[in-house]
Amino acid sequence: MAKKKSDIRYTKDHEWVALDGDIATVGITDHAQEQLGDVVHVELPDMDRTVSANEACAVVESVKAASDIYAPLAGIVVEINETIVEDPAIVNSDAEGEGWFFRLELDDVAAFEELMDEEAYEEYLETL
Repeated sequence: MAKKKSDIRYTKDHEWVALDGDIATVGITDHAQEQLGDVVHVELPDMDRTVSANEACAVVESVKAASDIYAPLAGIVVEINETIVEDPAIVNSDAEGEGWFFRLELDDVAAFEELMDEEAYEEYLETL
């Protein structure tokens, strides 16, 4: 089932977060993958890793650069997307869908509301 855009929030580091109960799915935005170019390698956090908000916990490498992926919220890694490790191009073809990176069980679900909604993120992109 596709997420409604209202169920998705964004960070200034170009991560998107979709909330389902207390589980947050995290990936990079379409804008981020366009800036990176062809993604050739992805490193994901370990399962059961505890991450703090804004902690670098994954890496995406493209033909242009390597970039850290930050945990937008604090929690425990409960699932990683092995598919993008095997086929990193999925991040380019479906960054805000099948190209998700990891899922967190959140420490504080209310913190999700503090992230940018789609409109605020679009406005932020215009300032770059």
